[in-house]
This record gives sequence, C-alpha cells and structure tokens, in this order.
Amino acid sequence: MILFVKLFLAHLLGDFIFQPNSWVIDKEIKKQKSFYLYIHAALHGIITWILVGELSFGWYALLLAVTHGGIDFLKLHFQKASTKRAWFIGDQIAHFIVLITIALLYNQQKIDFLGFNNQFWVILTGILFLTKPTSICIRNLISIWTPENNNRTDNSLANAGNYIGILERLFVFCFIITGHFEAIGFLLAAKSIFRFGDLKEAKDRKLTEYVLIGTLLSFGIALLTGLIVQVMMLQSF
Repeated sequence: MILFVKLFLAHLLGDFIFQPNSWVIDKEIKKQKSFYLYIHAALHGIITWILVGELSFGWYALLLAVTHGGIDFLKLHFQKASTKRAWFIGDQIAHFIVLITIALLYNQQKIDFLGFNNQFWVILTGILFLTKPTSICIRNLISIWTPENNNRTDNSLANAGNYIGILERLFVFCFIITGHFEAIGFLLAAKSIFRFGDLKEAKDRKLTEYVLIGTLLSFGIALLTGLIVQVMMLQSF
C-alpha cells in the first residue's frame, strides 16, 4: 500500500506540480514532436525512482516513464477541443491503472531510505492532492457548465477563487485527520455567507449553480480524501 502511495505522490508531482502550462501548450501544438513530452515522461520515472528509494526499482521506473509517455501520446494525438474533458479523465484513469499494476508487480517490502514513516507519506500525498491537482480536476469536470460571463472583474483578485478552494480543502482535510468534524460545518457556513451577497447581486442563476457545484465538489473531494487518509493512518502497513 505504501508503495502505491509513493507512486501516486510521484504522479501528482510530475503531472500537476512540476508541469508548467507552457509544456502543456507546446505538447498540444507539436504533439510527439514536442521535446517536453519526453522530458515530462522522463521526469515521472526519475521522481518515482527517487521516492521509492531502491535501485532495484529502476526498471519499474523506466516502465512507468515509457507507459506514461505512451498514454500522453495517445491523448495528444486523438483529443480534440470538444473532447478534452473526456480525454483528461481517461488519461488519469489509465495512469492510475498503471500505478496499481506496478505496485502489484513490485511487491518487495523495503525500508524507507529517506527515514520517514508511512504516515508521513500518506499525509503528504493527501495534502498535495488537494492543492493544484484537485483544482485542475474540478475545473475539467465542471468545464461544460462554465458560464459565458464568468470573467474576472476589475475588483477581483487574480486566481483568488483557486487559492480559496485550495485553502478550504486543506482546512477540511486538517479538521478530519484531527477529529474536528464539527468545524467543517462552520467553514461551509462561513463561505456560504460571504458568497451569498456576491451571487445575489449578480442575479445569475447559472453562475450560482456553477459556484455551488464547484463548492460541493471541492468539499466532497476534501472530505473523501481526509477520510481515506485517516483510515490509512490507522492501518499498519
């Protein structure tokens, strides 16, 4: 299990944290001719090998890098503007299956060379997942409902909604793993109060529903992640 956690952590780092938008754009334009496609795949293998911390995992890291590059190549080659959302979901599912397969194939129990216990890796993966990766996932999931007039106004901070979402998910996550479930209700109520005035003034039902879906998805993912991490922390790996 802890091996899969490390593989998933490496995937989050390689696919979301360490991949700038400029790489994504270049890959979508040039496809297999993009140099960043191969850098991106190699980066996944390197990060995975480092986190696992075993020389014997080298061939598995290479296999992961090759399969990751192959999956991304298929997505870049066949996706269109109208099917980006579907291909994003399919791409992530395919990567997830590869991670499970590699974790099952490499079933050796090793000592963590970095000196961290299993709970550290579980909590770190949960926290990282709730930042940029979850933001990207939610944006793709609700992209079909994005209101046409959902542009940032002059008196709105740049990317404020994104950072607010990340902070609220981290708060929910901390509340769950520390056993303060009642605080989640206060957080959701506080956000609803602050948001109510803006949505009321906008008088846009589509925008209200869009914000509500995004908020519920954000809280739901944070709740589920926190519960999974809490269960895993209670288990002996």
